[in-house]
Amino acid sequence: MNPESLTVHHLNVHIGGAHILKDVSLTFPRNQITCIVGPSGCGKSTLLKCLDRLHYNIEGLEVSGSILLGGQDVIQAGDRELLELRRTIGLVPQKPCPLPMSIFDNVAYGCRIHGLHKNREIPDIVEKYLTEVGLWEEVKDRLGSPAVRLSLGQQQRLCLARTLAVEPEYILADESTSALDPLSSKIVEDLFVKLREDYSIIMVTHTLHQARRIADHAVFLYLGEVVEEGPAATLFGQPREDLTRKYLAGIFS
Repeated sequence: MNPESLTVHHLNVHIGGAHILKDVSLTFPRNQITCIVGPSGCGKSTLLKCLDRLHYNIEGLEVSGSILLGGQDVIQAGDRELLELRRTIGLVPQKPCPLPMSIFDNVAYGCRIHGLHKNREIPDIVEKYLTEVGLWEEVKDRLGSPAVRLSLGQQQRLCLARTLAVEPEYILADESTSALDPLSSKIVEDLFVKLREDYSIIMVTHTLHQARRIADHAVFLYLGEVVEEGPAATLFGQPREDLTRKYLAGIFS
């Protein structure tokens, strides 16, 4: 897989008069895990939602700047381009959100609506991605059962399989382990580490320990601004900015 570059240029977001993101400019490295960290309310999830236009139904929203995916501006994308965008940039949400259908149909759903595969190929695709997220052996004998009967950890891996089945280039993860027990969280973390060989992953996390464990690249946001960003080992080990050092030391959270 050869992902397109994803860059943010002078992004500003206002909601109801509040300035949520302030002149944010970033480039997300390919085939790495980028963790976005910062205190609650600093704009992390808003930034993530901007990347695939999931926030545009918010009343009073104003957005300026550009988000370029392979040279195309996400902000200016029309309906047809937006459909392709949602395939290219997949989202794994904070809480598992299986569709009200079977395990099989959850994974097959995106393939069908995007017309990516012929019907006869879909069973192989479902098996491939359930295997990739470590779920196939657990569910292969009950593919027709409702997805909501799975445990929360299994549901989150199913959502990840559904995302992968449409062959995205970037995976957005919005606090994707926060609702899971420690064992399930570790399974999902390990999956992300493995998946970065083929995908570029952008993760919002409130857990600094998690970011330290798995991030290749890190972004520290504070009050809607990028305070510091760069290789995770440098940002967490030798931060340049005093505000970053105070955040990492737990002086504020």
